[in-house]
Amino acid sequence: MLAIRKATDSLEEEELRAYLRLILVQIERMKEEGAAPNTAITGLIELYDGLIALPDKKRIVWDPAPACTHVHIVIGDSFAGSMKQALKGLGWEEAHKLIVLRENYAIGPLADLDSPAGRTARSEWFGDNIMNGLEAYSTYEDEYMVLLGKLEQIPEQAELVVWTTRNACEQAGMRYALHLLRHKPNPLSVYDACAICEALYNRPDAITRYRHSGELPPSKLQAALVRMDGSGRLSGTDIAKLIEEWRAIAEQTGTLRIWRDGAVIGVPADYYDSYLLDKLDRLKPPAGDRGFLRSARLIGEALGYCEQYVGDEYFEYRLRTLIYNGVLEIKGVPAAMRFYSVRRKR
Repeated sequence: MLAIRKATDSLEEEELRAYLRLILVQIERMKEEGAAPNTAITGLIELYDGLIALPDKKRIVWDPAPACTHVHIVIGDSFAGSMKQALKGLGWEEAHKLIVLRENYAIGPLADLDSPAGRTARSEWFGDNIMNGLEAYSTYEDEYMVLLGKLEQIPEQAELVVWTTRNACEQAGMRYALHLLRHKPNPLSVYDACAICEALYNRPDAITRYRHSGELPPSKLQAALVRMDGSGRLSGTDIAKLIEEWRAIAEQTGTLRIWRDGAVIGVPADYYDSYLLDKLDRLKPPAGDRGFLRSARLIGEALGYCEQYVGDEYFEYRLRTLIYNGVLEIKGVPAAMRFYSVRRKR
């Protein structure tokens, strides 16, 4: 499933449509051939093999055009998808290139990510605590090397633009990006697309507050892009300060971080446990289900009302911890949040 997700995430919208059409054609052939769908099955397997092999080539080879003027660095796949569409909509896709830091830097250990030991420790924590974390981080070392290769290939004339907003994931990620870019001579700016869009579109009777940049639609993101006016340009002193802040964040021994008073701070792993239990107590379970509530509904409620951006995977990890500690009872199998329900232990 991880390979399939990576394969499809790397494709443009029109490419996805083309693959879907080919799959439907093969299925139609299977229906027509009845009991002997050998040709169609062979075609589907070839399509699958080609699709799975494609992303590695796309990820490894990143060759900015000589006319590249900007390289945008974003945190998270969701924001990356919107940024791709926004750049394409503006007709900027040739001159403006994109690098994605895909991780959630609000959770997990961050110490010594420049070393194999530090990256292994982070990978093992996700494998031990986060659903599908072992699969997601099985290629962690390879992806890190690919990321370094992309950063190395940034043209000297390109302006670097790092995007962030008011959450621990993107703020820590932005500082980590500056750490990785510390030897690049390129001019560097930092912008907050969420803040720009809130200033543009919020009215007294209609206020939207974005918790992470992935919530922005491409149409609004375009408005933020055209307003890059140089105000986000960082001096050498600014960059050095933010890199030092990254080192301080990485030295924190905890595995959960929040954004408070303009800083990324570490909090205990059980910081949201009482919040989850309060949500559970307030929600009404379905009638006849003996007081059990679907974990997916509980986590969805917690995500919807949490002022911080943490991610559903961390809430699900803490929910399982509450089960292991005897605070909650479980009905079902915790293979994924949709497969089990919880209630207070009686």
